[in-house]
Amino acid sequence: MTYFIDLRADSAGGNPAADVNGVVVRTDTQPDPNPSRPMDGELAQAVQGRDVLLGTHGFHVNRRDGISNLACWKQWLQLGGNGIFVAVLWPGDSRWLPFVDYPLEGDEAIKSGRLLASYLASRFAGVNSLSFVSHSLGARTMLETIRNLDQSFKLKTLTVMAAAIDDTCLVNEYRDAAQRLEKISVLASSEDEVLKLAFPAGNFASGIISRGDPYWHGALGRYGPYPADQPANLCKTPNLPQLWKFGHHSYINSDCSVPGPPPYPLPLTVQPQGTAPPSNAMNWQQAWAAGFVSTRFA
Repeated sequence: MTYFIDLRADSAGGNPAADVNGVVVRTDTQPDPNPSRPMDGELAQAVQGRDVLLGTHGFHVNRRDGISNLACWKQWLQLGGNGIFVAVLWPGDSRWLPFVDYPLEGDEAIKSGRLLASYLASRFAGVNSLSFVSHSLGARTMLETIRNLDQSFKLKTLTVMAAAIDDTCLVNEYRDAAQRLEKISVLASSEDEVLKLAFPAGNFASGIISRGDPYWHGALGRYGPYPADQPANLCKTPNLPQLWKFGHHSYINSDCSVPGPPPYPLPLTVQPQGTAPPSNAMNWQQAWAAGFVSTRFA
């Protein structure tokens, strides 16, 4: 069973809940609890003394798809005896022109991150530690959460996958959040066509405005962090090999009816960069990403 902290006010589109009292706790086995508050208490009890990994989806994902994708992805996580995965749903599908305002669609992510920080302060005070993993624009939600969390929380790791956020964010916009973590990991791929289209340095402005200009940068999830060796707590990870064909939806979205284990052992740094994966291994990318996150969580 997977717990979900649902920050959404509506099942599709819309805004985050008005305050902590509007947050609903769901599970994949009970997606529409009625009443919702007893489930809230059950989650608070379940995380007491545990090492919690909070994970969230990205842009253009409604409630139903968020539950399906994250509950499926959880099956490949290995968090040890004291680890527990808790998923987070936020209204990242509230705009109607995704490729036009994708790089700028951060208002809901920021509001959701602040709301999640408030929720954690009120319900997760007894946890042993908090770690974070995100996909796409969910990186902003998690970084905003970290920035606003009470100093009493022990914060361990953040892993961002296909992050739809500026590649300088860890040393500029969210430098304060990055400094609160023990370890940060970035999974990025040059094969990510969504980020290529969504960020000006990736497609439209390439050759017109150079990467590194103060007002135009590439996406963290396509180029990796810039500068590459910062911040100090960054776990250096090479971009995913081109032959692995990691697109924007290769990290979490999957077909759970055909589970597939990772075709390669971990960690990534020992992998032969020129080796192509077997073409018949279903969901191997999602399984590999979950395995990578598990090694960072340890």
